Amino acid sequence: MFVGDRMSHPVITLSPETSIHDALAMFKKEHIRRAPVIKDGKLVGIVSENDLLNASPSTVTSLSVWEMNYLISKVTVKQVMSKKVKTIDVNTPIEEAARIMADLKIGGVPVLRNGKVVGIITETDLFKILLELMGARTKALRVTAVIDNKPGLLAKVSKAIADAGGNFIALGIFSGDDPSASVLTFKVTGITKENVKKSLDKIVNKFWDIRQS
Repeated sequence: MFVGDRMSHPVITLSPETSIHDALAMFKKEHIRRAPVIKDGKLVGIVSENDLLNASPSTVTSLSVWEMNYLISKVTVKQVMSKKVKTIDVNTPIEEAARIMADLKIGGVPVLRNGKVVGIITETDLFKILLELMGARTKALRVTAVIDNKPGLLAKVSKAIADAGGNFIALGIFSGDDPSASVLTFKVTGITKENVKKSLDKIVNKFWDIRQS
């Protein structure tokens, strides 16, 4: 799965000359929290809702509402946007995009195709993918267990579940505290809690949790 498959598009952009008042109004209307800033077809920055709100006047002020509105109307996106923008290509693997965003602690990245902005990948897009990967919208038996990091062990797990009549809905492997072991989480239908335990009793180290979810 690549960024181009799951990015938000067509991308909503702003001009550097857009006032922060108009930008905030657009953010509210479109239900977005950040937008690339484009000038003459080129990416020149990115602005977030927090950038815009931080540029707005505090409620603790001696200015009148008319004075505040006048001052706000003079502040534009180019004065509050971030000019150093991290971008990624449409063909970037989705997990690489997630790593970049997590490492840089950013909530969204403009997506380029041949140097042109064609979308944006956000934390919300990644959350939706996580929901799909973990089968969060499908009712099934959710199992969490610890397994050794050994070749062929995952194949044994899947074969044991299949032989017992189970059908996998989702599966994920996560790092544990012990580098020699991993945490396996999967959702399965067609099998009971008791049969899962019986089928995997000699394969997994221990069960952390088994529940209908």
